[in-house]
Amino acid sequence: MMHSNKRKLNFLLFIAVCVFISVAATKPSASIKNNTSLSDTGLFKNLKVLPKDISKEDLEKVMHGFNKALGVRCNFCHSPGANGKMDFSSDAKSEKDIARYMLNMTHEINMKYFNPENSQRPDTISVVKCVTCHHGNPHPGDAVLPDDDHGNAPPPPPPPPPAGHDSSGNTPDHQ
Repeated sequence: MMHSNKRKLNFLLFIAVCVFISVAATKPSASIKNNTSLSDTGLFKNLKVLPKDISKEDLEKVMHGFNKALGVRCNFCHSPGANGKMDFSSDAKSEKDIARYMLNMTHEINMKYFNPENSQRPDTISVVKCVTCHHGNPHPGDAVLPDDDHGNAPPPPPPPPPAGHDSSGNTPDHQ
């Protein structure tokens, strides 16, 4: 009889430990439980343009978008800290401030000229993004146009015809 009770007690103790471990493993993080942003918890510091409550996943998407649009790596805007690892909160590199400026600039252009918030079809709006000008080049103003065989850059494409004209210059009335 005593042996049976000891087995039951060990079994219940084992179940209690398993339940405790399961609860501890699924307990929400402090930032979710307290409705604080990741930047408030110290994970993201020095966010000046991006939202303070941006998720880690969204921040990584934005940063990887910069990587692709400019053809650069993290160290283009971020500098290493004293420990040799990237110090993402540091403002040591001027490129970081330029990126902030560019984010504000593209936001202003998009709100002024494209206004996606008031559009009936925001999915059809072609907004200005980093890649719009950079095309994988960190300094798009330094891009060199290919020369012809005589060292001359090709002429720019002609402007589009005015509204109401076809490509031959005729108005629809004179066809």
